[in-house]
Amino acid sequence: MSHDGPGPRAVMRSVAFLTAGALAVPLLSACSSEDEAGKPSAAQDIAPAARALIADGGTLRWAVDAVPETFNTFQADADATTTRVAQAVLPSMYRLDATGRPRPNPDFLESAEVVDTEPKQVVLYRLDQQAVWSDGREIGAADFAAQWRALSGKDSAYWTARNAGYDRIEKIERGANDLEVRVTFARPYADWRSLFSPLYPKDVMGTPDAFNDGARRKLKVTAGPFAVKEVDRENDRIRLTRNPRWWGRPAKLTEIELTAVPRDERAARLADGDLDLAEIDPAAARAIDSAAGAAGPLSGPGTGRTGAKAPRSWAVADGSGEGAGDEGAAGEEVHAREKLRGPVAARERQQKELRGYEVRRSLEPAYTQLALNGADGPLADERVRRAVARAIDREELAKAVLKPLGLPAEPVGSHLALAGQAAYADNSGTLGGQDTEEAQALLADAGWVAGGPVDKGEKGEKAAGSEGEKKPEDGEKEDGKKGDGKKSDRDDTSEGGDDGTYIVGQDGKAPAEHGPGHEDHGRRLAQDGKQYLNRPGAPAGAYAPGGTAAPAGAARETLAKDGKALTLRFVLPTGPGAESLHLVAGRITRMLEKVGIRTETTKVSDESYFKDHIASGEYDLALYSWPASVFPATDARPIYAKPVPGADGSLRVEQNYTRVGTDQIDQLFDQAVSTLDEKEGRSLIRKADARIWAAAGSIPLYQRPQLTAVRKTVVNAGAFGFQTPVYEDMGFLRKGAKVSASPSEK
Repeated sequence: MSHDGPGPRAVMRSVAFLTAGALAVPLLSACSSEDEAGKPSAAQDIAPAARALIADGGTLRWAVDAVPETFNTFQADADATTTRVAQAVLPSMYRLDATGRPRPNPDFLESAEVVDTEPKQVVLYRLDQQAVWSDGREIGAADFAAQWRALSGKDSAYWTARNAGYDRIEKIERGANDLEVRVTFARPYADWRSLFSPLYPKDVMGTPDAFNDGARRKLKVTAGPFAVKEVDRENDRIRLTRNPRWWGRPAKLTEIELTAVPRDERAARLADGDLDLAEIDPAAARAIDSAAGAAGPLSGPGTGRTGAKAPRSWAVADGSGEGAGDEGAAGEEVHAREKLRGPVAARERQQKELRGYEVRRSLEPAYTQLALNGADGPLADERVRRAVARAIDREELAKAVLKPLGLPAEPVGSHLALAGQAAYADNSGTLGGQDTEEAQALLADAGWVAGGPVDKGEKGEKAAGSEGEKKPEDGEKEDGKKGDGKKSDRDDTSEGGDDGTYIVGQDGKAPAEHGPGHEDHGRRLAQDGKQYLNRPGAPAGAYAPGGTAAPAGAARETLAKDGKALTLRFVLPTGPGAESLHLVAGRITRMLEKVGIRTETTKVSDESYFKDHIASGEYDLALYSWPASVFPATDARPIYAKPVPGADGSLRVEQNYTRVGTDQIDQLFDQAVSTLDEKEGRSLIRKADARIWAAAGSIPLYQRPQLTAVRKTVVNAGAFGFQTPVYEDMGFLRKGAKVSASPSEK
């Protein structure tokens, strides 16, 4: 996930609870017994086809961000490609369906169920009798036990990145036969389905040396439809070939070639015909549509738009007037086309090649949020945080980012799940929608007075934000002037090919330690240890009309309290693809100006954004994206954990970098992860989310778009949305075949 709002590799949303009695009723009433999950906001777009229509053989050339440093998903430096390889070559007891729900993987499991709850929870796995490792050994209890011991957290010699869930296991033993595995838990664990996906052979998990080094550079023993044939680090390529011992439906492809291709080079590589599948940014998508004669920013299967009907720019999509945004949209397309320069004949050949691709798009299982640092300064007051939240028009921001891409422009209504996931419910009403008068009233109640006295220093007005008097880093620009708190609009006049968002876990580096006990050096989901590494130029973006100025007279007088002006430090990254993030920040800035809140935008390098600013608390406002987990009771707990003072006086924040939290939030998560009643668990998660909304520590904005360029003959691949890819069903259509309306047909 790209740079959708920098945040920490382990940055997580803040948790805080407002104890005001007025919020108690809506807080609880937001969580009814009715299933509020609904359907995913956008369907996956993978050109589904029945296997009978797919040719046998062929090599799928798939662009990835990097050849991973390790093939062990449970290590700190694992990345998105680590996960992709693991999905194709290793066992998983469960995988996610198109709605983001875990389903048993029939290639490995005949069944898995809780068979006892008293005195202890016991889960019995019945394995497929044909399930074997590539060396011929049966998959069994020894593999489960080795993985548990490695990840339990009891032996520090194992360099593990996480142990969530495995630390609750008491013992693992063989069942009635070799195909049964009994897992006994010391404490009840609701998210037991998250375990053993992926499952590594005991050869990898059996000893600390094997775990730490055995699967870093290669995977000798596998058990999936594909096996690792070659890892060519010199040419940045991984070759996966059919596993001859695979007992399930045979893979349609002979080989999958994963090649590391920088985001800004993918348009050219597609034009040269070097790739069959690549995640791209909106600019590259426009280049593909332009080659096909499309007039709009995006068109393709399932969009409901043809080229002629697609909106030509943000301005048209947003109703801002014909031509207002054409310059920026055209600039993005020109930037993409610059990669395609050359002799006329070569350009014509490239355009012809691009016509063989289409853009498949959906929404990623991740959302962009505005984070508010409640550690100190004005945002330590929950009334000010709530005022910021009430000042923001989330619908406008979602519309600006998603509508130009032909995607549903719906703001996200939960911190803990996305529409379609079992735990989802729109609890945003707990806090309330955009309301300027209410925001102003909250600020007044917090003591911020319009036109109040401001102490003057050598540099002018004092700012009340956490870093109001700090200078930007050497070599970096600051958007706005220190001292007077005024915000320049100059960054809101350009279009960006990416939304510039930082997604948690995507900078590829571990954050600095933050007090004793800080463990998780990267965002990993319980299901598969997936990590989301920095992907410069990934899709999204708010495409604002070039040169749009704030409405005249929109800003109020300066608000002041105790001699300080109310000015918040908005920290943004400056790396490639950050332009659109600046546009989103610019819109938020203008919304805040209307209620009297000023911002000073400080731009910092990507390298220092998280480590030196978010993780260390040197910011007031920040934008970043966060992946949504199907197991929020496990994965979201450290994000919202109440910070605890360490023995050395430092604050242990776990992954709660906004540094606000409550005992009530912690208790709800603890209860949710310990109940085996799924309905009760969903209710507890929804209650926790409603309380998080009330605290206004972080404000979900919109679900991230997912754009994938795919050769038109490739089926069962593209913008996967929530679903775990089914690698054995990917392939190329037979000559003359048409896509089946029944993809489930075998």
